[in-house]
Amino acid sequence: MDRNLAIDLVRVTETASLGAAKHLGRGNKIAADQAGVDGMRKMFDTLDIEGVVVIGEGEMDEAPMLYIGEVVGAKGEGSTKVDIAVDPVEGTNAVAKGTPNAIAVVAMAPRGCLLNAPDMYMDKIAVGPKAAGRVHINHSVTENLKATAEALGKSIDDLTVTILDRPRHEATIRECREAGARIKLFSDGDVATALATCFDHTGIDIMLGIGGAPEGVIAAAAMKCMGGDFQGKLVPFTDEERERCIKMGVDVNKVLYMNDLVKGDEAYFAATGISDGDLLKGVVYTGNGTARTHSLVMRSETGTIRFIEAIHKLNKKPEYAY
Repeated sequence: MDRNLAIDLVRVTETASLGAAKHLGRGNKIAADQAGVDGMRKMFDTLDIEGVVVIGEGEMDEAPMLYIGEVVGAKGEGSTKVDIAVDPVEGTNAVAKGTPNAIAVVAMAPRGCLLNAPDMYMDKIAVGPKAAGRVHINHSVTENLKATAEALGKSIDDLTVTILDRPRHEATIRECREAGARIKLFSDGDVATALATCFDHTGIDIMLGIGGAPEGVIAAAAMKCMGGDFQGKLVPFTDEERERCIKMGVDVNKVLYMNDLVKGDEAYFAATGISDGDLLKGVVYTGNGTARTHSLVMRSETGTIRFIEAIHKLNKKPEYAY
């Protein structure tokens, strides 16, 4: 794939982020999500790709925009054929409440390379490059904490674990505390939190717990770019979810490794902050039709990681008008 597509993807997430950020703290997560979707679609249509959305806003009859199976891009003769995973607003509740870690995010890979994950829960574990290959989702929490601490040259007492703040994680939180690890709970947005394990400045060493399966595929694409490790197992809570997995040919007992979630060596990832977080700063509207964004873009083939801080003159960009 053309390496310039990585920068094009940043424009997609920037536009989504600028739209969603208009609704920060206003209590309307649906409006925020709508603005993110609208912005993302505008920019996709400018890219020289024929992209199939494999992870999106739902099925066609549930979401009129960026639905699973939708074809996006300029779709010209010779356009690059790709799989696309999108979350225009990862952390809609965070935007509505004005709390941290909301991002706009896109992952992209050659056609047929991204797992079409069912819209259900996934048990996940994520660590950065230093601990890659040292943990396993089937091991106990304590075993994984010990392995991560050893890989990082730390004691467990100095280890920071991040876990989604939900009642379903009470046992995991208790075991982490009994092992002596430090815990940082987060309320929304486990894509950004998985990525944070790969950057020393975040202070996060390992992510554990159950979150959305589609977000797991997006996170895996990013982790592949950075050399981190991500593993998942689908968690069907109902007979209907289990039946859906069977119809899709997905084994709920199978451990999903990086190459199951994102095949091959070529993947792109881009994210732009909507609200401030551990990894990215949120959108700042600075007045006089100007806004500032903070983004991350990566390409797995080269391992290049770019942080981009951009200043936008919104009156000169009709695609940014909301």
